[in-house]
Amino acid sequence: MKAVTFLWPVFLWGLLLVPALAAVYAWALRRRARHWIAFPALETIATAGPGRGRRLLPAGLFLAAVGVTALALARPTVPVPQPANLSAVMLSIDVSYSMLSQDILPSRLEAAKAAAKGFAAGLPRGMPVGLVTFARDARLELSPTEDLGRVLGAIDGITVRHRTAIGEGLIAAVAALPERTRPPEGTLPPAPATPKPPGVVVLLSDGQNNSGIDPFEAAEWALHEQVTVYTVGIGQPLGSMTGFMIGGPLDEATLQGIAERTGGTYHHAASTEELRGIYRTIGRSVGWTVRPVEVTGLLAIVLAALLLAAVVLSVRVQPLLT
Repeated sequence: MKAVTFLWPVFLWGLLLVPALAAVYAWALRRRARHWIAFPALETIATAGPGRGRRLLPAGLFLAAVGVTALALARPTVPVPQPANLSAVMLSIDVSYSMLSQDILPSRLEAAKAAAKGFAAGLPRGMPVGLVTFARDARLELSPTEDLGRVLGAIDGITVRHRTAIGEGLIAAVAALPERTRPPEGTLPPAPATPKPPGVVVLLSDGQNNSGIDPFEAAEWALHEQVTVYTVGIGQPLGSMTGFMIGGPLDEATLQGIAERTGGTYHHAASTEELRGIYRTIGRSVGWTVRPVEVTGLLAIVLAALLLAAVVLSVRVQPLLT
């Protein structure tokens, strides 16, 4: 995350007034009086008067106000996370029987469901989320909706089926996004002349494509439809002694190729904790964007408070010195 920046940084030179004024004030306090007045009870008067720290406090507040004024004139901005401008996010989850493997506890499927629910809950409120599952074919379980309860319920209702159709799972997710369609038969049409609303697919799989359209053809259609695809591979390497495992090896090359072709990223999870972390990372990346926000108004409030405090303390201290 970037640090604080200033729209008019030239005004930061005004901060030099703070040490300059402090030096002048210190010189004024040390300056000898021109006329001396003999007073036998000087120690008593000094004890009765305000302490040195109390007398210096109004001046300190005024100097702080000068510094805040210089900062405010420079118009500072700070990076603030804000909801991304997305039309919708689609979750596409592999539900082949290999997802029952227990190398990731309690199983790959249960870990994927928990991570997907955390992902949906972490997105900005009001961002539509939908769900596709794929095995031999792909099914649209839920069109994009702002109802988080329905999203969580659809994820809880996932069950396993035979085979793995990664390409079909991607095509179905892309087609469910606003202003998108399934690819036509034959040659792809020309790319749209106008940009479509931003859309994202997060696809999770634990195996190799063995049914339906080729995954790379599906990636080409996602690119044509201006959809960014983030892919997640789940499962430990074959031959590991951790838990009960079903099915063949994970095809990381395909998942990585899909992500790279569409401008997304590929992630691999070998544990429940890693999977949750990956979904949190993707959620922050696709659901939120960091934009600079000017905080001059906030500094103006601080400035007013400092000046008010300086005036009030000056009025309270002054009678004690006269």
